[in-house]
Amino acid sequence: MLTKDQEVGPKGDCIVAVGLDNVGPDLPPELKRVVRSGQALLITIQAGEMAEKVKAQGHPSLTLDHPRDFVVRKSSFICGRTLAILADKAASDFSPDFVNRIKDPETEIKISITAR
Repeated sequence: MLTKDQEVGPKGDCIVAVGLDNVGPDLPPELKRVVRSGQALLITIQAGEMAEKVKAQGHPSLTLDHPRDFVVRKSSFICGRTLAILADKAASDFSPDFVNRIKDPETEIKISITAR
């Protein structure tokens, strides 16, 4: 999960990034078009010099309209929070070193989404 919220509780073990600038209605129209095209996507999460890459799928039914959160799902479930489906990784699949890096509140996280 990716969220605009600045803080999350300790039970949020699937949260990859907080304090996002662009979520849902704020996404650039070109990115929405790519995600809704149904193309295969590559989501890169950069934390300092470390990165994790997630292969996922876009879908025409993605509304991308949740005002606070995005979820990249391993399943094919779609709702307003869904950014991509059929991902090859969940947050629990990230390397322990990467997880420790993103837990550090001083780490700036950059996320890019491209068609692959």
